[in-house]
Amino acid sequence: MDPSFAVDFETHPSRYRHWALRTEGATATLALKVDEDGGLVPGYKLKLNSYDLGVDIELHDAVQRIRFEHPQIRTVIITSDRERVFCSGANIFMLGQSTHAWKVNFCKFTNETRNGIEDASRHSGLKFIAAVNGACAGGGYELAMACDEIILIDDRSSAVSLPEVPLLGVLPGTGGLTRLTDKRRVRHDLADVFCTTSEGVRGQRAKDWRLVDEVVKPQGFAQRVQERARELAAASDRPAQAKGVVLPALTRTLKHDGIAYRHVDLQFDRAARHATITVSAPMGAQPLDIAGIEQAGAQWYALEMARELDDAILHLRANEPELGTWIIKTRGSADAVSALDATLLAHSQHWFVRETIGLLRRTLARLDVSSRSIFALADRGSCFVGSFFELALAADRIYLQHLPDESEAQPRVGLTGMNLGLLPMVSHETRLQRRLHGHELNEAQQSRGQLLDADEAMRLGLATATPDDIDWDDEIRIALEERASMSADALTGLEANLRFTGRESMETRIFARLSAWQNWIFQRPNAVGEGGALKVYGTGTKPQFDRKRI
Repeated sequence: MDPSFAVDFETHPSRYRHWALRTEGATATLALKVDEDGGLVPGYKLKLNSYDLGVDIELHDAVQRIRFEHPQIRTVIITSDRERVFCSGANIFMLGQSTHAWKVNFCKFTNETRNGIEDASRHSGLKFIAAVNGACAGGGYELAMACDEIILIDDRSSAVSLPEVPLLGVLPGTGGLTRLTDKRRVRHDLADVFCTTSEGVRGQRAKDWRLVDEVVKPQGFAQRVQERARELAAASDRPAQAKGVVLPALTRTLKHDGIAYRHVDLQFDRAARHATITVSAPMGAQPLDIAGIEQAGAQWYALEMARELDDAILHLRANEPELGTWIIKTRGSADAVSALDATLLAHSQHWFVRETIGLLRRTLARLDVSSRSIFALADRGSCFVGSFFELALAADRIYLQHLPDESEAQPRVGLTGMNLGLLPMVSHETRLQRRLHGHELNEAQQSRGQLLDADEAMRLGLATATPDDIDWDDEIRIALEERASMSADALTGLEANLRFTGRESMETRIFARLSAWQNWIFQRPNAVGEGGALKVYGTGTKPQFDRKRI
């Protein structure tokens, strides 16, 4: 890919080239009809409803808009507007010409988009049906598996398949193998046959093997999909009469050395190879009741800040790969952050507040799985409290400046109810639970509502180091220089291992296997060498495999 090319993760339905979003009553339909000439970068055609990063950016945007702009929607049908093909998965020619980093980031964002669909089902009262009305292969089937149910048309030709191993010498990279076993509970031996059979499985056998939930003849397919959508909608608590919140384009100023948003600021130090993300607390009067929150809409601080932070993380991951360390800072009033958290907690069951908390939860989870070193710096003027302290807990280290006791600028940290379960990691545990155990965890949780100085934070395990104001600059400089001198590959492995140390979930297994297995396979000659399967696919030449097991 062109190294000067910058990916923009913002879009709007009016600019979609690949997806059509239609709503009717409590049902939304997301229909895929990929524009063959609409690749994100030149060099390939998106044939047979295959996708690249641009297609998934639109899908991510569409799901976000359904959550916020269409609260009446209770069921989403994902289907195809092309005849006889649902989705043929990631575009092979795009993968063949992409750098290693592009392929891995593509798979990671696609995984997160699938996770977002499952998150909406788990937390938002949205249910998803994959109406598979044609051939469904690779990433297309992975998208179907992210839905709650899969209905396959029984037309004697449409099949589901994961053909990456036999055809491409790689793995189903967006969670295919893991969802097959962990979510759909397909037997090990049947999964082995399925994943090494390039033509896939169709009809009743697909249902018998738990690859799909229903198979329906063509004449009754559309009717059954709508019928099942209504059945799932009946169990949802999404509000039928609520007014949606339109998501406008973010206000941001792009600069050579950073990006300025309303509440988030990015600064790049390319010479030192780090980026600084500064999140500012709310300022001025903030709405405390639902009426005020609804009136603020997309300009409500909590929503706007979460959207900005999400965009900033995505920009850094895709466009600034050499900035290997991210420094997290906060600025503003700790009381303002605590008040915001109190509002979020008080109204957490209201659909709009629930969706905003959900966006913040997914954004923090995106931070957890980013392959960057993360240091939180709690210095003068910082406000690492409650939901803001989650940014510090997501970091690999927390540095808390220790000023003289009499100093009014003494930085403090603290917990609120937002740290106790509403913003879990993808392991479904809190970041406090990941960090602390047993008595330490209980004592830290009991400090909720207190502002802790450096000594107390260290005693409770809520800080890594507490340099004083004399040593602060030197200690931080040395720590950053040491980090920048280490192998980026080794750090990626180290951080991923240490960030997910306890409970496992389907999501943690998906990301771990992407980071380790697929990441490694993507670099092997069997996949990307001159005679590798990704390189010769479509040329009529057989791939040349190194037969030694490693």
